[in-house]
Amino acid sequence: MSRWNTRLRELAKDGHFKQGLDNYRQMLRHGESPNAFTFPFVLKSCAALSLSFLGQQLHSHVLKTGCQSEPFVQTSLISMYCKCSFMDNARDLFEENPQSRNLTVCYNSLIAGYSLNSQISNAISLFCGMRRDGVSFNAITMLGLVPVCTFSSQLGFGMSLHCCIVKSGLITDLSVANCLLTMYVRCGPPDVARKLFDEVPVKELITWNAMISGYCQNGHCTQVLDMYNEMNSCGIYPDPITLVGVLSSCAHLGAHRIGCEVDKRIHITGLSSNRFLRNALVNMYARCGNLVKARSIFDRMVDRNLISWTAIICGYGMHGQGETSVQLFDEMLESGIQPDGAAFVGVLSACSHAGLTYKGLAYFNEMRNYKLQPGPEHYSCVVDLLGRAGRLNEALELIRSMPIKPDGAVWGALLGACKIYKNIDIAELAFEKVIELEPTNIGYYVLLSNIYSEAEYLEGIQRVRVMMRERNLKKEPGCSYVELKGKVHLFLADDRSHIQAEEIYRILKELEDLVKELGNSNKNDVGVHSEKLAIAFGLLNTGLDTDVIVIKNLRVCSDCHRFIKSVSKIVYRQFIVRDSTRFHHFKNGVCSCKDYW
Repeated sequence: MSRWNTRLRELAKDGHFKQGLDNYRQMLRHGESPNAFTFPFVLKSCAALSLSFLGQQLHSHVLKTGCQSEPFVQTSLISMYCKCSFMDNARDLFEENPQSRNLTVCYNSLIAGYSLNSQISNAISLFCGMRRDGVSFNAITMLGLVPVCTFSSQLGFGMSLHCCIVKSGLITDLSVANCLLTMYVRCGPPDVARKLFDEVPVKELITWNAMISGYCQNGHCTQVLDMYNEMNSCGIYPDPITLVGVLSSCAHLGAHRIGCEVDKRIHITGLSSNRFLRNALVNMYARCGNLVKARSIFDRMVDRNLISWTAIICGYGMHGQGETSVQLFDEMLESGIQPDGAAFVGVLSACSHAGLTYKGLAYFNEMRNYKLQPGPEHYSCVVDLLGRAGRLNEALELIRSMPIKPDGAVWGALLGACKIYKNIDIAELAFEKVIELEPTNIGYYVLLSNIYSEAEYLEGIQRVRVMMRERNLKKEPGCSYVELKGKVHLFLADDRSHIQAEEIYRILKELEDLVKELGNSNKNDVGVHSEKLAIAFGLLNTGLDTDVIVIKNLRVCSDCHRFIKSVSKIVYRQFIVRDSTRFHHFKNGVCSCKDYW
């Protein structure tokens, strides 16, 4: 019997779960009877393959052999039911055996199961009962519990767990410390996570990855790059998990130079075949303005998955090349890959940016064919789509007919459409709704103020300013930057701090004079916005055959948009500007957004 058990243990350990179950059947056919050492391995294989029916058969084998009172058999059964999402069966099994109530391993299995199945309140309640009954906890308990604290509402409980961990001495367990780090980075103040990180005596790769992944998932992209540099300085070599987080942050920030350095590192370290990294590279290059490179990597991939297709579809959509996005989406369907909600967001957004109204509406209606229910993110794309076409009333009716509550992005899309078509009545309705949902989002106040400004409605402008003052809201400073020869050159509005400021303003003055000659002078005295300075800097320091790429943190204003269009025609250069919503490709006096953004 020991020979069979040894073989089953080896197969389960190596992840050969199907072979393990086949081996168990052979054992039975040879007339061997399973024992308490057999069941943990076959139940693990069954759980890994989510074979609930087979798991129930194994449960009956356990009962027939009288092994149900063995702690590790009991634990394996609970774990199997949890991984198959049969939580009621798992709880019944736990409750039926009085011995379970005294065993830490049984509590651990059920807590981990509740956590796995997102039954947070049950996990917390069970742990409280465990403490009440005087059953000791260990590192495994905490590794099952801490991950449930992923939202700020659970942070208080997470901090209580932190106290238990410190008092019990488990803080020295690296896995537990990393778990706490992830919790604080995800739902706590970043400085608390950083303080805990600094207190970890021996920082292994998993510790660095916990910080980098946590920062990345919560949009702290600058901190990701700082952590990556610090990690390199400490001589810690990154793995694919590290590099995916870094590339995602580069994509978010538009940090093209660092992204290129990571790309080189991937090739040097022999990680080029890693699909997760290639998907991240496609996304990074597309979002940093290098669509040609993104497409080149995508075309060389032989193992494309849904994420690969979604990355390139979204990339073309951001750049206003909706026709190509649509073509790629249809190719993906033909290849047999089923789209998910994110893929539909990508193609709907692409249709919106390119003005492909009917195509976008057709895709929206097709979602249910793939058993997908449209979410707020899909409705906001369709509202934007209808808004671009001037069908504001249809867009409003669509929002009112939504089976789910519209979020801020949905009403914000309608408000943006009202700016283009100067519809103050619907704009005021959309604004009223959106600030109920996002009262501190300064962008919506600015958008309504701009609508009033273009309509020369001074009373409305004053009203918005009073609201902003009463709510202590201040507009985020606009900034733009250009990467040149490995260095980032950052500009603010009316900025004169750059070493080439005198030459930049001289070129800018010449360009403004030429724009005036074309009859395209600015309507408003808005000062010198950051994107104008970045454009002038780019022209000053790059050759005629080089595209000037500018990254801006806010939406490009109408006056700067007109100015850059005119300059592209005057100097025969292409300017690629990424603002907070999309890419603008300015060439020969035309923008890829077709003046709708």
